Amino acid sequence: MEQPRLSPEVKRLGWVSFFTDISSEMLYAITPIFLTTVLGASAGVIGIIEGIAEATASILKGLSGWYSDRIRNRKGFVLAGYALSALAKPLIAIAGSWLFVLFARFLDRFGKGVRSSARDALIADVTPKELRGRAFGLHRAMDTAGALLGVAISLYIIQTYGDTGKLQILLRNLYWLAFIPAAIGVLFIFFIREPKFASSTAPRKLKLTGAKFGKRYWLIVTIASIGYLGFSSDAFLILKAKDIGLSLSNVLLAYLAYNACYTLASYPIGKLSDKIRMEYLLSAGLLIYAVVYWGMASVESRLAVIALFIVYGFYAAMTEGVIRALIANVVSADVKATALGIFNMITGLLALLASLMAGWLWDNVSSDAPFFLGAAFAAVAAVGFLLISLQRNRALSPL
Repeated sequence: MEQPRLSPEVKRLGWVSFFTDISSEMLYAITPIFLTTVLGASAGVIGIIEGIAEATASILKGLSGWYSDRIRNRKGFVLAGYALSALAKPLIAIAGSWLFVLFARFLDRFGKGVRSSARDALIADVTPKELRGRAFGLHRAMDTAGALLGVAISLYIIQTYGDTGKLQILLRNLYWLAFIPAAIGVLFIFFIREPKFASSTAPRKLKLTGAKFGKRYWLIVTIASIGYLGFSSDAFLILKAKDIGLSLSNVLLAYLAYNACYTLASYPIGKLSDKIRMEYLLSAGLLIYAVVYWGMASVESRLAVIALFIVYGFYAAMTEGVIRALIANVVSADVKATALGIFNMITGLLALLASLMAGWLWDNVSSDAPFFLGAAFAAVAAVGFLLISLQRNRALSPL
């Protein structure tokens, strides 16, 4: 009997994310430094920018997911979303104030919000249930491989040209350069084919109620939401690393190490999640998050900071793709994009609150406070996922 294989569309979507993340991650570690050193923004301003940007993406993930299910279309949302994010990249290059960066980040995250739920639903549409952990793991691996290459490009450019005394010009040119891989990623979308059932543009009514998704879905969302109350933007990790004493090049090196770990671990963990209960992996990943955040508030060694960034990659690999696969598995086929969108919307809004709190705590309490808060919420959520998994095991065991 022939073993089921992953659809080519999963790999094509992986290439889209690969090139897009080259672009995005060339800039992600640079942006908080650009804001503070070139535009004079405070940590609180960074919290506002990142919080509003992520909240925009989150709200749109819910709305676009619902509409994608309603018109049974995925590719149009994917194309529009990635195109908007690509166009946002050069805008930061010409920014004269943090307000313009806020607008550019808003546009970028607007695109992410439009595309993400439809893209994840398309991956689930073309993948049998028993392979969804592997499919999302492969997609995350390709996505993060692009991130790895993007950070490596930035690191090389900063190390090669960073001592020329023209840091402001160098950082602005990175935003222009990042537009190229983003545009290549958009071109790959034209080669993606949707399943026949998703190609109809005839709207249909979706009567959405809490019962439509099931109790297990809402329990997953509730427990994840507890963790997201402390999940501030990774920009604060970067600022903290710089605060401890890492140079710009070493900050990029630490972020590179994080992406390398995330890339290498995503696909094996995705395969593993098809064989064991996904809640166990989520619980372990959240415990790793708690350890990393507690460590960032406690350590002073630069080598320890880089080590924590590496460990942080395991958290991402054990949660990002796994929770998407879990949600796709627990809801019915006709509401997959909506369920993923609602999850992203709720957790993203909580991440906005977390980033705003982190910025306030950094400016008014200490730079350690946001990390102690994040560690506490992650630990509670880890216990929650462990408990529901143990409860489900008892329910399924024979008397």
